[in-house]
Amino acid sequence: MGGRLLAMVNAKSLADRMGCRFGFTWNGQSVEQMEFHAVERVDKVFSADFVEKHWLGDEIDVSRFGALDGAFTRHSLEAEAGGLGLLGWSCNEFGVLRSLRQGWFKARLPANKPRRWRHQAFASFGFAPAVKAAIAAADECRFSRPMAALHLRSGDIVYGSYRSRLEFGEKVIPAPLVRGIVSKLASKGLATLLVGQDQAMLAYLKSETGALLAEDFGAGEFTDEMLKAFFEMALMARCRQIYAGSSAFATIASAIGGAPVLRSKALFNQGRAASLILEELRIRGADYHPLEAAFGYQWAFRLREDRIKPGGAREILEKALALDPENRAYALKIVASHFREKNYLCGEAILKAFMTKEFDISGEMPTEIMRLLTSRSWRGFVMGNDFALYLAAARAGHAHAATCAAHILHAALGKTEAALAMAALPLKADPANRIFQENELAIRSSAAAKSN
Repeated sequence: MGGRLLAMVNAKSLADRMGCRFGFTWNGQSVEQMEFHAVERVDKVFSADFVEKHWLGDEIDVSRFGALDGAFTRHSLEAEAGGLGLLGWSCNEFGVLRSLRQGWFKARLPANKPRRWRHQAFASFGFAPAVKAAIAAADECRFSRPMAALHLRSGDIVYGSYRSRLEFGEKVIPAPLVRGIVSKLASKGLATLLVGQDQAMLAYLKSETGALLAEDFGAGEFTDEMLKAFFEMALMARCRQIYAGSSAFATIASAIGGAPVLRSKALFNQGRAASLILEELRIRGADYHPLEAAFGYQWAFRLREDRIKPGGAREILEKALALDPENRAYALKIVASHFREKNYLCGEAILKAFMTKEFDISGEMPTEIMRLLTSRSWRGFVMGNDFALYLAAARAGHAHAATCAAHILHAALGKTEAALAMAALPLKADPANRIFQENELAIRSSAAAKSN
């Protein structure tokens, strides 16, 4: 829901600045169909008048809309619309407001201006009566001390499939870092309001740190998850500061009240944050859900990845993998650490175990761990810094590394001929191996389909 609302406030902000019409889409998927999210039908979120005026339907014809990316001005958009006959522009980029040029010398806006625009846009939305009541209930709450909000998103990134997609980790502040954050905020004279999805974890952290929860201010009275989410966002908006990962939920709280959203790096440098997480898990790791603890290790590893030796990386990653043994991201990073030390046999053994298990279950190539190896994020390939290590292991004669290297060459680098030559190496060494057979066939078939 936070992502949908953020797209809307961005679009409304631009429409207001540029004299354009504002519209939004909102599909009919109900909260019952979503495991980790609180999203309801459009008529349960917004007032009838607002829906009638601005809703464009469940879907739009995206071919009739331009996408806002890169720097733009009102004049550049008018010229684009005149040439292409567009109905408008879709606004799906979280940082799009900073791309609006309002003068030749202003390539970027001051950081606080987009925040003010979002605040104004959110205030203009017409919400359903129940949503307005939830926001009003939060406005009536009074804090006895100056407060900072700490948003502990978990959901699909800690417990769901996205936990193996390392690029999503920055959306979440890990639970094992909370003790350090609460202590640091206390030293600044701020109490901490914890808002999150895992109620058991929140209760534990409250008992350990003395932080307050949204339930202390009446969140538990909302049985509807969507209304509770609005109450919690509005409650966070009452705080002086909001600490969160790259969470749209926290950004909407900022839009409601105007408070800045800060990352944990505003309190600690990366080395200190990693040390706090590892020390917390060393002492109290058993107090955390295994996937929460594993995510803490993931965070500590990502903070230190470029600064520690392969053995130190493995020490962290192996603890994470022991807690979350199906997480292929940990396995791939452990393999890379072995390959970095030219300990190819150990890395090859891990690849073989995962690839064989996955192929035996699905019979598909590439296997899941291979697809994860070449997965993309908006920054590029998530495992891109490790590609050279897999290619080196392949050249050293290790068959499963060569199978992965062939997939990298084909799927990530677009070098089909080199990929086919690489895929032929393990097949030549073991012609009866079905993994090697199917990998070569998959690359050849994909290349033929593209050429046709």
